[in-house]
Amino acid sequence: MVPSDKVVVLGLVSTKIPDLGVADDLLRRIDAAERNVAAERLALSTQCGFASDFRGNPLSQDDQWRKLELVASVSQRARACGPVT
Repeated sequence: MVPSDKVVVLGLVSTKIPDLGVADDLLRRIDAAERNVAAERLALSTQCGFASDFRGNPLSQDDQWRKLELVASVSQRARACGPVT
């Protein structure tokens, strides 16, 4: 059980590979999390930083921006649309 004063951050977007993933898949995973934690207490994020080891990850700066834009757009859709079926 998550304390009611805490926010759960879902690190669902990989920072290890250039592949963006599919927005609808992320929305389904957010919907699944909402079964356990209220939507207003959920946040979407990347899994970790873009340079999680000393060599960094094989992502261009454009890849990184696209991933951040994906996080923002999926978060907005999740708030606007509610649960995905």
